[in-house]
This record gives sequence, C-alpha cells and structure tokens, in this order.
Amino acid sequence: MILTEDQLRDLLDKSLAELPGTDRFAVVLEGSVAEGFGNPSSDIDFLLVGRGGEDLPTMPSLLFVDGRRVEVRTRSAGQLADQFARLEDRARRPGTLDEDLLNRCQRFLHSHPLRGRALADEVKALMPAERFRRIAADWWAHRARQSLRHAEALLCLGAGEEAVDWSRAALVQTVKAWAAGRGETYLEPKWLSLQLDRIGRADVRDRYWELQSAHPAPGDLDAARDHLSDCVGFATGLGLTGVRGGPGRITVRRAPGVTTWQTGGTTHVVRRRREVFALGDRSGAVWRSLVPGRSLPRAIAVAEDPGAPAPGPLLAAFWRYGLVRLAWKGGGTISASLPLAAPPGPVTPPPSRARPLLSIHGAAVGGPDAVELVPLPAERFAAAAMNLVWSNVVVENAIEDLTGALARGQWRVAELTARRAVHAALRGLFSAYGVHPLPADCDLVHRMDLLPRATGPIRTRARQLLRRTAGSAARGESLHADLCAFVALVRDATGSAGFPSCFDSADAWRATLELGYDWLRIGTHLDVELPIDEARDLLAGRGAQPYDGGARPYDGRPQPYDTAAQPPGDSQPHGATQPHHGG
Repeated sequence: MILTEDQLRDLLDKSLAELPGTDRFAVVLEGSVAEGFGNPSSDIDFLLVGRGGEDLPTMPSLLFVDGRRVEVRTRSAGQLADQFARLEDRARRPGTLDEDLLNRCQRFLHSHPLRGRALADEVKALMPAERFRRIAADWWAHRARQSLRHAEALLCLGAGEEAVDWSRAALVQTVKAWAAGRGETYLEPKWLSLQLDRIGRADVRDRYWELQSAHPAPGDLDAARDHLSDCVGFATGLGLTGVRGGPGRITVRRAPGVTTWQTGGTTHVVRRRREVFALGDRSGAVWRSLVPGRSLPRAIAVAEDPGAPAPGPLLAAFWRYGLVRLAWKGGGTISASLPLAAPPGPVTPPPSRARPLLSIHGAAVGGPDAVELVPLPAERFAAAAMNLVWSNVVVENAIEDLTGALARGQWRVAELTARRAVHAALRGLFSAYGVHPLPADCDLVHRMDLLPRATGPIRTRARQLLRRTAGSAARGESLHADLCAFVALVRDATGSAGFPSCFDSADAWRATLELGYDWLRIGTHLDVELPIDEARDLLAGRGAQPYDGGARPYDGRPQPYDTAAQPPGDSQPHGATQPHHGG
C-alpha cells in the first residue's frame, strides 16, 4: 500500500475523533489504497462495521484530515450479509446484477482490517473468495459479450466509428473478466494497467494494449471490420463465448410498448404510451419495411431504395430510441452498457422544434429522414390533434349555418354563427401548437400571447371579426367573405388547407370521417377524452349510419385500419394489413 500501517491508524484516529460513538465498530480500509493502488490524490475510505442487524445509514461522512479527503461509511454485519445474499441471488443472471451491489461487496471482501479483525473476517467468510471471483468474471463477460454484439450491429448499420468505440469498450470488459477470474476483481477500470502488471501475463497485456491503441481510419468500414475481428479473436482466446457468427446472427425484433399509427401520409410511433415520434417520408418508408424476425442484413437490404441514402442510419436511430430491438440468435436482446456510466436503455432525443407542432395530417417533421420526438406527452398530442380536426368540422358547420342565416335575413343568427366559426378556428390554431386543455372561447383571442408572434395577423383579424355585425345583405356578404378569408389564413397556418367541405356532399363527409378516424384510433388507444360523444360512434363506424346494413359493431376499441404495409408494433403479426392497436 502507498501508506504504512502507522499512517493509516493515525488517519483513522484523527477521523474517528470527529465522529463520536464509533468505539463499538470494527474498522476496515476499502478502495484503491486498500488494494495496493492509489496515489497522493486518492481518497481514504474507512468502513465501520457494527455487530448485529441494524439499518445503518449509507451516506458517508466526509472529512478532511492532514490534507486528505476521508470518507467514513457505516454498515452492520446484517446489512453486509444481506448484500452477499442479494449478490448470490442475482448472480444467476449477470445482466440483471446491479453494479453498485457488486462494487460494495467487492470493496468489503478486499478491504484491509484496522480494528476488530475477527468481526470483519466473520462477515467476509459469508462469500468465499473463489465464488466472488466467478461472479465478477461472469458479470464482466456478460458486458463484453453485449458490447461486441453491439459493435457488430453498428458495423452492419454503417456506423464504423461507433463500432470501433464499442470494440474498445469490449476489450476492457473482456480483460476485466479474465483478470477477475485470477483474483483481480477491483471494479473500476482505471487501475487496469496495474492489475495486468500484477497478473504477470505479458502476452495478454501487450496484445490488449496493441488492440486498444489501434485507430482505424474514420469512414473506413473495412478497417473497422478488421479491428472488430481482431477484438473478437482476442476475446475468444481469453475464453469469451457467444460472440462469433457475424451480423447474420442479429435479428430485428419488436420493442415492448411500441405502437404504430398512420395519419394521412405521416407515420407516428408511440413509445410506452407516453412519447410520440414522428417520421419523415423516407424514415416512415424504412419503418414500414421492417419485418420482425428478419436478420439485420436482410432488413437493410429490403429497406434500400435506389438513389436514396443507405437506410442504416435510420435503422440505427430506431434502435437507439428503443423503437425496435436487436437480438442475437440464441442470445436474447442486445443491450450494451459501460461500468460507472449511464445505465443501458433507449435514448430520448431533444424534442422537435417544428412549429406548429401538428396539422390535420400528422405531427410536423423537419425533413424526409426525420425521426423526431414530438414535444408533447402522447395523451396531449392525441387530444390536441382530435381537437384540431373537430374544430375544422365546427368551422364548416358554422359557415353553413351562416350561409343559411344570411339567405333568410337572420342577421343576429348570422352574427352568432360567425363568432362561433372564429372561435372554432382559433381552437384549431391553439391545438396545432399543442395547447390542451384549451382556454374558454371568450378567452381565446386574449390568450394569443401563448402563441408565436407570427400568428399576430390572425389575432388582429379575429378581434375585428368578433366585433362585426350583419345588419344588411351587403354587410352580411362582406362578413361572410372576410370570415372565409380568415378561415383560410388559419388553415394555412395549421396545415389544414384542403379540409373537406364536409357539409356539402356525402363524399366530403366521408373524407372528413376518414381523416378523423385516424386520430380517433390513437386517442382511443391512449384513453383520451373525445370532443363529443357522437364522434366516437361516427368515427368508429367510419361514416356508416347506426342502422345501416354495412355498419360495423363498435366494441370500444379502434377498428382495423387498412394500409399497404404493417409497421412494427408489439402485438400484431407483421405482414398483416392493419397496424396493431394494442399496447
């Protein structure tokens, strides 16, 4: 150790002098200094062990003694025994073994006793050293295996530089697994060079550093492939299994809790009923081409489009965001992780900056390759979209009523229906920007400060129209013309241009119902409150009257939706003609 026994005891005495009531504890030194590593900047970590099973606090006391930072932790013998029991229980599945638990057990087992050796040795005997070596080696081997598979997938997807980084991570994990089997179980990799020196296998050490120092040229997939092949060969030479076979062993799989929803030409992917990803035209086409169970190379080949960029980066984004899984045949889901880093799992990108957020056809996206997170919770997204569609229906109805009132000279009726149309159009505008719940109709024009400045002309016209009267045929016609211009302005701003004149013909009504039905399916799946009760019956029946012979019974769930292809989801067979609608 870098400190003598006398120096350690002096530090201990000075530390405990600041912590009254510690005389009854055994004391051990943990961490890098206890294991023969460390330097002048290393912390001094004392663990106080109490006999019995009381629940002692985990948070350390931080002290500064003789220029060194000292951490003093407390654990009871019962707490340490419980740690070992949990470690043994979880060791059967190394992928679920908690890093912090493994580290706590390792630090105590390799600690240096300073006081009360008998109690420390008694507790250490609960976990034989050879057994712990095996657990630690298996834990590292699992991570090395996952990292090499992860690198294989990245290389197949065309991400050569990322693959090289994960190959290097796998090298560390492989050597740590090998070293753990030889008693070098200290978890943090920062002392790996000293661990390899202590083991004394120059051949392993030198080959490890040779591979770790290799730098394939960026963008050179062949060089990245050669590096990965060398890493796999090195790992298998040290006893690692389950990493040979190449990309053909990797398959595309459904991700749990992921559902797919098509609205117009936009594909939306809902993750765990909470987050919505909107796909651009090309990313949507790649998504719809995926068939769960296909090998990754085959999935890439099917998704390729002559003249378009390679689909690998889009598939990588789907995987990175947890919209699909990649699995190793016979080895389960590929899930790589690094020690002392963020836990494995899907990445959540920054939310999309597109404004307004949505149109009647779907969420706004930034381009054909977009895989963008909608900046609204899934529930609010669906509710806002349904309100946007329904507000346009109300606008059409109000304009129809206005036309009829003007024809009969019903000026007061005309004024009220014009205001109703203005308020409905504003509800659509607010909904397109994701506002939900909506302000009261009379507050809408006063809450325009919630929206971007670009909507200022809409606010000005709305204020004017809400004060307009229709006391004569000429004034009524002028009101009608200005209202239609206002509606066109709002629809242009909200992506609602071309909304069907749903009260003019059966075909237009049918088109309206088809449009609304897309959003109803998402809303019903997410248990969103519908704008009106009749919308559920009308839209679920896709326009069929309740007693028409062709009407389909409604069971409270979204009806099948006919499309040409079946995107991946988590419950419905791929290749069917309906996106699944369950969670």
